[in-house]
Amino acid sequence: MAAKVLVQHVCTECGTACPRWLGKCPGCGAFGTLAEELHASDAGASSARARTPTPLGDVSASEGQRISTGVPELDRVLGGGLVPASLVLVGGEPGVGKSTLLLSALGAIAREGRRTLLVTGEESAAQVSLRAARLGGAERVGIVAETELEAVCATLEQERPDVCVIDSVQTLHASDLASAPGSVAQVREAAGRLLRVAKQAGVATILVGHVTKDGAVAGPRVLEHLVDCVLQFEGDRYNAHRILRATKNRFGSTNELGVFEMTSTGLVGVPDPSELFGSTHPGEIGAAVGCTLEGTRPLLLEIQSLVSPTDLAMPRRVGTGVDPKRLAMIVAVLGRHAGVSLRSADVFVNVAGGMRIEEPGADLAIALAIASAARGAPALEGSAAFGEIGLTGRLRPASQAERRIEECAKLGLTTVVTPGETSPRDRPRVVPVDSLRAALQAGLGQTA
Repeated sequence: MAAKVLVQHVCTECGTACPRWLGKCPGCGAFGTLAEELHASDAGASSARARTPTPLGDVSASEGQRISTGVPELDRVLGGGLVPASLVLVGGEPGVGKSTLLLSALGAIAREGRRTLLVTGEESAAQVSLRAARLGGAERVGIVAETELEAVCATLEQERPDVCVIDSVQTLHASDLASAPGSVAQVREAAGRLLRVAKQAGVATILVGHVTKDGAVAGPRVLEHLVDCVLQFEGDRYNAHRILRATKNRFGSTNELGVFEMTSTGLVGVPDPSELFGSTHPGEIGAAVGCTLEGTRPLLLEIQSLVSPTDLAMPRRVGTGVDPKRLAMIVAVLGRHAGVSLRSADVFVNVAGGMRIEEPGADLAIALAIASAARGAPALEGSAAFGEIGLTGRLRPASQAERRIEECAKLGLTTVVTPGETSPRDRPRVVPVDSLRAALQAGLGQTA
């Protein structure tokens, strides 16, 4: 029986499908975003045959030899390198350095004797060649300037490279779909076809994706469900440092963090970010050093705070790099259980270097920075603090305390203020505390 053509109207913003055109999308509420799409539906009997299930115990669990990208920070976030036949999605703001990082990785992989391919849809081959000449070492990388999805898939099936980078998935278009490139239907179709080709041909494929104004990967949500790994590139184009995080990883941890620095020769990994972000000036008021844990990596970060009188009826609690709700809780606990009254003051907190803190182990360092700014007393020179603050003013130990203390010793800190019992050591000197009031007394050297 001949295939029947169905007409649907799909929202270009959220992907909601409607049988008829509407002025307002029922899914996201946007106006004028429904576009017509044609779909072929076979009303006849399916020709597919049934498959015999295989017991899980008989399935080989080997994931194959990982492919090192030649960029240690990128390998760390991926969980040790690229898995063959995997699909990785990399998102980030325009100009943050996605193309630069991936071109450097392709060059390093090609120098190891593996076949690489770069499919560029946003730039011409000449433009990419200029960037490759500036970075150096990418002469062996194969490049194809193509935006037609069928041609890209045919090239992958014919060439079968070890690693392929597609920059970007929003520029690809399938000729059998009437919608424009970058629409929900086109991105969904491109991701689906590339997934099948990557699995069948054994190509480790990296997709570069655009982001929305909220920082999320543009396109349908199914795009993030299809891929094996989602990497988020964070940073400001006017800031030299970039952060690479994994928000999804089927082959590794999502808690790992990669730190890069933009130089004249491209992005360079920062192997010791604690030395970069965790340094403070002696005697500086409103600054404290906290030790956080990102996956397996302990990081020393400088927490900065400013407390100033306010004329507003509702004082402001502004946090950059910290959760605003957690900041408000810490301010309330400081006023109720530590005698640091902030009800008539604006409180500003910033994490130096553009880093973002998500774990509760940094609560104590944030509280020390705020108390230092409020009382005009600097934190102890060469000290760091970590621990979780409870609503009762009691402190809870942070996970993997020994690894954090070792990181403090590595950078030459002399004192660590933290709750819980730890093994005795000469340097750094560990000051155990059980309440926020005692921690302020130990960290600021004042009677709370």
